[in-house]
Amino acid sequence: MTETRPFIRLRGRSIMALVLTPEAPLPEWLAALDAQIERAPNFFDGRPVIADVGTLPREERDVAGLMLEIAARGIHIIGIEGAHPSWPGLEPWGRSLPGAGKAGKPIEIPESAAMPSRVAEPEPPPPPPLHSGPALAGQQSGPAHPEAPSLLVNHSVRSGQLIVFENGDITILGSVASGAEVVAGGSIHVYGALRGRAIAGLSGGAGARIYCSKLHAELVAIDGVYQTAEDMPPERIGSPSSAWLDGDQMRITPID
Repeated sequence: MTETRPFIRLRGRSIMALVLTPEAPLPEWLAALDAQIERAPNFFDGRPVIADVGTLPREERDVAGLMLEIAARGIHIIGIEGAHPSWPGLEPWGRSLPGAGKAGKPIEIPESAAMPSRVAEPEPPPPPPLHSGPALAGQQSGPAHPEAPSLLVNHSVRSGQLIVFENGDITILGSVASGAEVVAGGSIHVYGALRGRAIAGLSGGAGARIYCSKLHAELVAIDGVYQTAEDMPPERIGSPSSAWLDGDQMRITPID
């Protein structure tokens, strides 16, 4: 009689994780982390985080206690980078991860709940409004510009879903639910309501834009600069809006 062995399924999967880098002195760093969480309480919600402790001095012994402090703030740590072999108590956090081959992009943390405006300079003209022209046609009958590919999603993005397209723009013919996330190397076009997270310019594109018919986003980010719901102009909530970068500041303006 032939014994039937169980079939093991293996699938590769890529995930996006934030990298948190603690710095000495740790009490001051934890206080700064608390201040950031107070400004943007939902920023770390549901996001996997890697703790890069390689910048801490070797004589720092209570790194395990630091991990507990971070986890107590509701931050989900999935691994550690740069841990020294002499540091005890890190076993619950798993084996130290190897150094990443590609450095992550820094994310700018706002200094206050509202992003300041440059009052000394005239307001630059807003970017062109959302339209359904060449991008949609390119997806239906073949890309019109092979050097700038795009992804067309012809349905809404449900809560918990993650849409990632690092090679160009993403166009969504629907809404993005709360708890969903859309990540694009280029711009993001949402023809319905944007209630989840939209991250554009992942490939280092400061010229990327985020367009939506109704702005209710939890977070919008372009080239590492972000605003959470608490930071966004109140008058833009629920209205057709575009997010874009003016230097190192994000602006959210109406779509005419």
